[in-house]
Amino acid sequence: MRFVVLRKVLIVEDFDDSRSFMKVVIESCGYLALEASDGIEALEIFKLQHPDIILMDISLPMVDGITLTKAIREIGDRDIPIIAVTAFGSLYRDEVIAAGCNGYLAKPVDPGDLKLLLNEFLNSDFNSEIHSSFPLSKI
Repeated sequence: MRFVVLRKVLIVEDFDDSRSFMKVVIESCGYLALEASDGIEALEIFKLQHPDIILMDISLPMVDGITLTKAIREIGDRDIPIIAVTAFGSLYRDEVIAAGCNGYLAKPVDPGDLKLLLNEFLNSDFNSEIHSSFPLSKI
């Protein structure tokens, strides 16, 4: 018997519609979507499920995405790609880089951009540096 292990994508997003939209795109790519609606729930899922990549909303209730990213990096997981997802465009660019994000997607999320990003990070030899195919100023 052969087992297939799906790559796990943690969506951290407080708006149900946005989270559901990203889940559909993620699952259409053959990945498993994990969902969290706030920073505290996201940290618990992160610890239990060990996702392969995190899509991190910046504006979250309870614990914001920048604080949560710093917490994940302080736990010691510097290898997992964390992508900031924000409606603020490049306004938080320097702050998300300093917090430990590897890139960002602007809201509203374009499904084509999301698919490209997932493919690039999950189907290549990723290193924890800012990924050159998705510079923070591009998306």
